[in-house]
Amino acid sequence: MDSNLLKVFVAVSEHKSISLGALELGFTQSNVTLRIKQLEKTLGYTLFHRVPKGVILTQEGEKLYPLAKEIVQKVENAAVQMKNMKEQTLLRIGTSQANASIRLSSFIETLQHDFSSMSLEIYTGGTPSVVEKLLAYQIDIAFITGAPKLLDIEVLNQFNDDLYLVEPKNKLCANTLIGYREKSTHFDYLKANEERLGNKTYQTMIVEHYEVMLACVKAGMGKAFLSKKIIEKFGYVDALKLTKLEQNECDLQTRLVCRKDNVPFIADYLRALR
Repeated sequence: MDSNLLKVFVAVSEHKSISLGALELGFTQSNVTLRIKQLEKTLGYTLFHRVPKGVILTQEGEKLYPLAKEIVQKVENAAVQMKNMKEQTLLRIGTSQANASIRLSSFIETLQHDFSSMSLEIYTGGTPSVVEKLLAYQIDIAFITGAPKLLDIEVLNQFNDDLYLVEPKNKLCANTLIGYREKSTHFDYLKANEERLGNKTYQTMIVEHYEVMLACVKAGMGKAFLSKKIIEKFGYVDALKLTKLEQNECDLQTRLVCRKDNVPFIADYLRALR
C-alpha cells in the first residue's frame, strides 16, 4: 500500500474536506480526489461519504484512519531520522507557552549560532498536547512542565522557573484565578492550592497573553501563578504582591525531553545547555 495515498487520506480525514486537505498538501483538488479513488480501489472500500459541507468517513474509513495515521507518522519520522543520521539537519521543537516566553528566543538564537545549517520547526501548546506530539514522533524534543511519567521519555535537561503566586499590591483581589489556558499544569496547581486552603467558590478567567494577565492582576481582577522571569520580562515585579508557594511533592519545573527511541544527534549538546 502506498504511504503517499495514506497521507492524502489522513489529511482529508482530519479536515473533513477534500479542498482543505489539498490545500494542506499543496496538491490540486482533482489530484487529491484521484488519489482517494486509487486508495479506495486498492482496498475495495468506499472511505468517504460526501456531505454538504465536505466529507465524512465511512465505517471502513473510521477503521482505517488510526492505522493510516500511525503509518504516515512512522514513515515521516523515518525520513527525518535518516536525514539526521550523521548530523542534525532538522530539529522539531515542542514547548509549553510559559517556556516559550521565558527561554525559547535565546534557545533558538543559540542553536542557530552553533548549528547554522540546521533547520528548526516550533510547536507551542500545553504540556499534555506537547507530550502527545512527542510520543507520536511529530516533534523531536519538548520543553514540558514537571517530571515525565512515561518510560518512553528521556530527560535531557532541567530548568528552574522560580514560580510565584501574584496578587494585586494595593487593591482588593476578586476571587478569580487567572490562567493562560484551561489545560495548564501551572493553572491546575493554582486551583488545587486554592482548594487546599478552603477556597471552593473561585471563578476562573483565561487570558492568552501574559502581559494582559499581569495587568488584570494589577487591576484587582484576580490572582495568577507565574514564573518570576515572566513577571520581570513585563516589568511587574514592583507592581504586584509576589508569594512563593510551597509546592511540596508537586514538581512544576521545566524539563527538556525526548523519546528514548528518538534521541537527537545533538543530545549531548542539549544536556550541557544552561
